[in-house]
Amino acid sequence: MSVKNRLVVWGKAVLVTALCLVSGAVLAESLTVRHHMGELTLESSPKRVVVLGHASLDLVDALGIKPVGVVKSLLPDYLKQYQTEQYGSAGSNTEADFEAIYSLKPDLIIAEARMMKVYQELSAIAPTYMFYVEPGHYWRDTQTNWRNLAKLFGKSAEAETLIQGFSQQFTAQHHLSEQQQLTALTVMNNGNNLASFGDNSRFSLVYQELGFLSSLAKNVESTVGPHGNLISFEYIADAAPDVLLVLDREQAIGRSSGRAKSLFNNPLVASTPAAKHQRIVFVDPAAWYLSAGGPRATQIMLDDVHKAFN
Repeated sequence: MSVKNRLVVWGKAVLVTALCLVSGAVLAESLTVRHHMGELTLESSPKRVVVLGHASLDLVDALGIKPVGVVKSLLPDYLKQYQTEQYGSAGSNTEADFEAIYSLKPDLIIAEARMMKVYQELSAIAPTYMFYVEPGHYWRDTQTNWRNLAKLFGKSAEAETLIQGFSQQFTAQHHLSEQQQLTALTVMNNGNNLASFGDNSRFSLVYQELGFLSSLAKNVESTVGPHGNLISFEYIADAAPDVLLVLDREQAIGRSSGRAKSLFNNPLVASTPAAKHQRIVFVDPAAWYLSAGGPRATQIMLDDVHKAFN
């Protein structure tokens, strides 16, 4: 082979090698996570993020990421800074504003369970991550969401620090609950309607991570409903919980200033050990109902439960 031909062959080999290295570098930079709706791959960390829910906004804020669009309705106090014009409005908690989201030119959309029905429409605008916590698996799925999004943003170390801190708090609280063998009943009122939630519900944190025993009535039946088991005040009296956690849904969605305290001020509730030992806690409605799965919401939930020991 002539010197000229050798140089041509060598040049082609160098070119192929260079292309392989470039391709490998691109693949090394790509970020893949699995979420509730499938698999998501990004070629690099997103710069323009639209966040369609308060739990994921809580996390994004904790990681130091500033989104270009958010849901501004019913924001909890600790996220009020996102009400300003600096952040685009992307719809409500239950309805996405597709035109507004498209105009924000996101390279990542983070949606939550209330947006699941429009996941495909959102995915047509930009890659979409479904931030979802399955009932009965609060801490498992919360950790998964934190780790996944932190990976996409290059913030894995920060997420692990958050997870480690909460795990330590959960262990301490679980030990305290276990020592006292306390039973708990978690109730949500929607007007005059009451629903209870057990250890495989949206409030599984109370029982699985924080160590409370589920309190059930023996002589009064409940009815399975779309959101928990429908119960009565007679049910609460018969269940006789050591701790009663009450979530006012009307207050959470902005329909009242909170009627739960007056509603639960009755002889049937007063007969429970929870009332007699001042262990009725009216929990933060925004944290428990709208933002559950976010770091600050999780801390508020933990603090609410701890009030039963003060």
